[in-house]
Amino acid sequence: MSDFFSSGWGVYIALVTGVGIVWCLYLLFSQRKTNVTYKPDGSVADTGHVWDDDLRELNNPLPRWWMWMFLLSCIFGIVYLTLYPGMGEYKGTLGYSTTGAHDASVAQANDQLKPVYAKYMGLDVKQVAADPAAREMGQRLFLNHCAQCHGSDAGGSKGFPNLSDSDWLYGGEPQDIKTTILGGRAGVMPPFAHLESGQVSDVANYVRNLSGLAADQIKVGRGAEVFKANCAACHGGDGKGNTAMGAPNLTDKVWLYGSSEATIVETVTKGRNGMMPAHEAILTPEKVHLLAAYVWGLSNVKDKTAK
Repeated sequence: MSDFFSSGWGVYIALVTGVGIVWCLYLLFSQRKTNVTYKPDGSVADTGHVWDDDLRELNNPLPRWWMWMFLLSCIFGIVYLTLYPGMGEYKGTLGYSTTGAHDASVAQANDQLKPVYAKYMGLDVKQVAADPAAREMGQRLFLNHCAQCHGSDAGGSKGFPNLSDSDWLYGGEPQDIKTTILGGRAGVMPPFAHLESGQVSDVANYVRNLSGLAADQIKVGRGAEVFKANCAACHGGDGKGNTAMGAPNLTDKVWLYGSSEATIVETVTKGRNGMMPAHEAILTPEKVHLLAAYVWGLSNVKDKTAK
């Protein structure tokens, strides 16, 4: 509740909660005594409410046990809302929060696992990648933190890189992979709205030709000039990309969004935005070390039984 953008919501929730408890107590005490009326034969009179012809509501007082249970429930609610958060932005006298409890639990688990990871911290990534037990641990980390985007087999999908081949947007050395995991990546392909449709089609054919795909050679000739003027700054004059910028190699047969002319036209016209979230606040250095070793090993270790 403390995450609300406006403090007004916190006041509203606190008001509704407080009024609700006060109303329940008022209702309880206003009904604690009832003047019971009796019929001439000594039976309790009913309230006049009848259901299904013969089901009558009698004018009996509330049972004492029920009243005490109701009262204790209200008292419990008041004590709970005093100790713990629940009244809007009020954090409670104990200062408890689910976020704090989660962080403490994670910190405790990480401390318990440090001895398990300790022996691998003294090895470099390539040595860790060669250890079957380390690969299994790295695979579990990958499945928990990376598979949602890159797939359980690390094969990727449209817009999410394949991590099991030798093509790397930001470099495939162990330190490059660690940097990516820790700080994340923000890949931006700007839209080239200033290009005419003919120029976009020309450069799309040129890019397809770079990787050996079928292309209109007349358009390829014209597209070379468009590429040189608009694309070479990032992808290089030869189209082989730039890992410092995350600009992909356009001369291989690896495509992040697809290789059809229509897809390339869409990329040039509208641009692309790729986001790899940072895991520095989520993963310990030990886990990053094992995870980087697993990812590096996917395309460098011949024995991939852990994949």
